Amino acid sequence: MSGLGVVVVNYGDPAVLEENLLRHDLAPVSSVVVVVDNFSGERNREAAERLCAGRGLEFCPLPTNAGFGPGVNAGAARALELGCDAVLVVNPDLRVPPEVVAALHAEVVADPRRVVAPRIVREDGRHWFDGAEVSLRTGRTRRTGRLPGPDLRPWLTGACLAVHRDLWTELGGFADGYFLYWEDVDLSLRALGLGANLHVRADLEAVHLVGATQQQGFKSATYVEFNCRNRLLFARRHLPPRRVARFVASSPVYAAEVLRRDGWRRLLRDRSPVRAAVRGTVAGWRIALSPRRRPVAGPARPGPAPR
Repeated sequence: MSGLGVVVVNYGDPAVLEENLLRHDLAPVSSVVVVVDNFSGERNREAAERLCAGRGLEFCPLPTNAGFGPGVNAGAARALELGCDAVLVVNPDLRVPPEVVAALHAEVVADPRRVVAPRIVREDGRHWFDGAEVSLRTGRTRRTGRLPGPDLRPWLTGACLAVHRDLWTELGGFADGYFLYWEDVDLSLRALGLGANLHVRADLEAVHLVGATQQQGFKSATYVEFNCRNRLLFARRHLPPRRVARFVASSPVYAAEVLRRDGWRRLLRDRSPVRAAVRGTVAGWRIALSPRRRPVAGPARPGPAPR
């Protein structure tokens, strides 16, 4: 079989997945849709299984909540096992028209050394993603063209990206240990290191329902914790010790930036994000300052939220 394997990781009630990704019939443009279910309880597991059976989708249940990257890796492994020549990773809260799916697939088949993403907008048409950069000096990430200074590297969001099977296999998929967030920055940097190129198709558009899987539309404590932690894990894995030390020193400032993304007023009535920032930063310090490089397992936390 040749064709595209669409991989989506579900956590919790699959209603968001059904309402958004599956509102379009992807069968004509993909060989298989693999739904990976990170375990969140028997009721949600049964609902996800029924949904897949009713739609003719591949159902890939995991015994625990493995996190985003390991979930994608499990789904991609199943798609490649079925003979797919490319993988398209899609968040459950994304609406991706079939013609966009087909175009992303065609691009990576034509150029197997390219990782491709569409432009992503919010429901009201405002920008959400059209390319981003990470500074290897400061550890900050911004929209392309917004960061000053040297040592900038492009990266693509894991919310929607296509990869040829050969490059995916060479990369080994997403790296373990991140659980949520920064695994797409890691994948992008490793792809660049293999000589691949990253491309955003500005003519292709997907719609992201920002906050669809988060309570009240705010960034969750999980988001705050793992953004703070995983920035330092990324540094530990990719940067020399002097750069790692710089990331560690600036981590309180970075934590404050993450907290500010919802505005300071929220913190007056809810201190859980502050506690999450402290937890994540301390965990990141332990990783970054560890005496020897080794795989770092991600703790079990509530499952994948919007990217």
